[in-house]
Amino acid sequence: MDYVVVKWLHILSSTFLFGTGIGSAWYMLFANFSRDVRAIAVVSKYVVIADWLFTATTAILQPATGFYMIHLAGYPLHSKWIMWSLTLYVLAGACWLPVVWLQMRLRDIAAAAVRSGAATLPPLYWKYFKTWVALGVPAFVAFVFIFWFMVSKPV
Repeated sequence: MDYVVVKWLHILSSTFLFGTGIGSAWYMLFANFSRDVRAIAVVSKYVVIADWLFTATTAILQPATGFYMIHLAGYPLHSKWIMWSLTLYVLAGACWLPVVWLQMRLRDIAAAAVRSGAATLPPLYWKYFKTWVALGVPAFVAFVFIFWFMVSKPV
């Protein structure tokens, strides 16, 4: 496959990966700030779907296209910018896996609260939500630095 096509796929998938993450975080965060149990239930349901549909698929496509571009361009795999990018990608992935589990739990707790007619969410929900936020911050920062490494390719 032509380098430009692979690069385009890499950039497009990174856009979906990062964009879905930012968009999901934005809507989940503000739905939770509203404290509206029904809104939280709806938003968390769609955040989980978006994560599986876009984030999971692009999380696989990113390293596949990245390694293929490294091969096509002849970059040494041990280049510092590649090693830092891979390290940060693994860090972001290590944050994302528990985030997916947390999102599914948040969705289920919110849906159960709606079904029972509860006006508020239980303390466990908020504990999970705080952990979700705490894991999202380093993942976000990791991706910002990965973008910088991809663009600047410092030695």
